[in-house]
Amino acid sequence: MEQDRRVERLGKRTVDAAKAEATAYRVWDADLKGFGLKVYPGGLKTYFVWYRAGQGRSAARREYTIARHGEMTPDEARDEAAKILSRVRLGEDPQNNRQNARSEMDVAALCEWYLKDGVALKKESTLASDRARIKAHVLPLLGRRPVSSVTNADVARFLKDVAGGKTATSPKPTTAALKAQGLKGRALAQADRRRRTDPASKGGKGTATRTVGLLGAIFAFAVREGLRADNPVRGVERFRDGQSQRFLSADELARLTSAMAQAEADGLNPHGLNVIRLLTLTGARKSEIEGLRWSEVDFARSTLNLADSKTGARGVPLGAAALACLQALPRVAGPAYVFPSEGKADRHYIGTPKVWARLKATAGLPGVRIHDLRHTFASFGVAGGLSLPMLGAILGHRDFKTTQQYAHLADDPVRSAADRTAAAIAGAMRGGPENVVA
Repeated sequence: MEQDRRVERLGKRTVDAAKAEATAYRVWDADLKGFGLKVYPGGLKTYFVWYRAGQGRSAARREYTIARHGEMTPDEARDEAAKILSRVRLGEDPQNNRQNARSEMDVAALCEWYLKDGVALKKESTLASDRARIKAHVLPLLGRRPVSSVTNADVARFLKDVAGGKTATSPKPTTAALKAQGLKGRALAQADRRRRTDPASKGGKGTATRTVGLLGAIFAFAVREGLRADNPVRGVERFRDGQSQRFLSADELARLTSAMAQAEADGLNPHGLNVIRLLTLTGARKSEIEGLRWSEVDFARSTLNLADSKTGARGVPLGAAALACLQALPRVAGPAYVFPSEGKADRHYIGTPKVWARLKATAGLPGVRIHDLRHTFASFGVAGGLSLPMLGAILGHRDFKTTQQYAHLADDPVRSAADRTAAAIAGAMRGGPENVVA
């Protein structure tokens, strides 16, 4: 220790007043023994705590750096020093623990391992989003942290930082800017899709929630591999995902049908109109219908046998209306696309979003997305008495939790059944049948 020991109550005024000298010096706190401020010749100021690693005066003395001034206030650093000294009294050696942590795997290396060995069941499109989220949000905020050091509080802070835009990048180019670069057709559509869905382009609550979900999967992988005993993401309350459930009513569907008839009369692209018809009648995903091949259509069994989808190979049952829609289309033998790109049979049509924008404007459906047609199919199915497991099978959900988002839609048919049952019982109690008016 310094021969001229400086002891003061460390507060903001004291710390700000501590000036750099030719050599480093320490100012010891008058309130907490072992806690102090170290001032370096260049002006850097750090909070530290001294302790003995072991019992007795012969035990080695350690200096543990807590944080730089500015990263913590004097009061916050004092509280942290008290916690460290409490751990020392229980037999821990915080400085030794820190050195061991520095030699272990960090979060960046864990992410790399996860993307290599922990994503066997994920689609390439999902992996692309995962890589972007890791690069844009996880690595800048947690990448250098040892895997074992990440706490529940760290994840909560990570959620808040991403939601607040701390890791947001500059906005991606607009569609007009992409066109100015000379992009056309498929290349323009793909670039525009990346622009709209890039998880690195902005922060926000939705991005934060989905990135923390990914972080939970990464740490679940770490638990399986024995890198730590618990998942620090568990228990962190996330923002509600902004992906809303929008269902078209019978009246809205009628308006959409009228808009489609008008668009057809006006000569709007028939591929886009038929894709939207099939989306409405099957509950399939846009990519599944746009990329549909004739070899995947089984007219005899009224089924689409998709070789690949978001959840892998699956079958999509076809109702009579969907089957009739497909039967009315011009057919080409072999693996050709049902909706080929104009003049390019080896590529499929991708212009549905443009057709949808025209239709929803005509039908007066602002804010309704193409994906909401899938929700609409689900809502009509549940309202008609379809069980959730059966609905999940039709929609191709891998996880039943995904189907559970439609559970509340069963309230109306359940309530109607309860009304009919109660009315029958009431009639029997009165000695006669009970008439029920819907």
